[in-house]
Amino acid sequence: MSKFQKYWLGALLGTLAAAAYPIYMGVSVVYDMATKGTVLKESYPKYIIPYAPIALSVIIAVILMPLIFRYVKKYAIGAASVLSSAAFFVSELLLESRVIVTETLSEEVFTGYKLESWQMYMCYVSPAAYETRTWTEVNVLMGEYSPAFKLHFYMISIILIISLINCLYGFGAVLCSGNRSRVKALVVQSVCTAIFLGLCIFACFTAFFRTGEITVSPMSAALMILFFIVLGVTAGIFAGSFLMGRETRLSVMVPCAVSTVITLVMYIGEMILLSGHLYRFGAGALFDGLPGIVLAPVDILTVLLSGFISAGICHLLNRR
Repeated sequence: MSKFQKYWLGALLGTLAAAAYPIYMGVSVVYDMATKGTVLKESYPKYIIPYAPIALSVIIAVILMPLIFRYVKKYAIGAASVLSSAAFFVSELLLESRVIVTETLSEEVFTGYKLESWQMYMCYVSPAAYETRTWTEVNVLMGEYSPAFKLHFYMISIILIISLINCLYGFGAVLCSGNRSRVKALVVQSVCTAIFLGLCIFACFTAFFRTGEITVSPMSAALMILFFIVLGVTAGIFAGSFLMGRETRLSVMVPCAVSTVITLVMYIGEMILLSGHLYRFGAGALFDGLPGIVLAPVDILTVLLSGFISAGICHLLNRR
């Protein structure tokens, strides 16, 4: 067995082990829909989307890794990323449109929500606080559904998928070609992706302790800022990993720009979700929205810091 075959087998077993729970929960929900026609609220794992579709899409790409490397060769990472993204959107949209979450109001009356609407509500507050939520001046779309909120929801999912594919296929490409120029970048990408995935899972269980108030607690603010920055840096390092050894304006400035844009788009997605508002991290000039724009100075600093960190990391990676 070659080194690549051993690596592929290890990557496949590791991916299956890591994805076992979200896949199991996805199968469980599909089974409930097939047998009962609905999923009771108490039986619904609120984190099934997007993690079951993400897990499925990555597993498919890893299973097909030998074939993709054999027939697509140097474009294997791009082909696998496209394949995984397509698998994600197919499975995600099927779950969103077909799964119904039912909340029992009385013995005779039932209220059901499509999974996409349920997911929108979970973006506002933590699952534990959903039943006791309170709403202030920002009554964020409750009772209304807008597909625009999924802008950042899908962006986060795709960045996770392509980052994971970049790591899994990147190390496989090193074994196939012997070219180690991307190894350092792939190691950093792996660390960033692991941290970002951990934050995403933590957010699913806690929604970073939001309660529905427009002004969040200091802990919630710190976690949200960290999430925005790590999201941008993960995307920036992904871009930078393909530009190793190029001139500075490409190998450093492009990742910086990608990181900045992705972080800004995340803010835009949040603004759409909150009907033109943003969560506020405190009171005062640093936290209040600037005249004419929704962003506060602290939000602008977060966007810039994300780009600066990506540029700094890529600069270090490209030093001889």
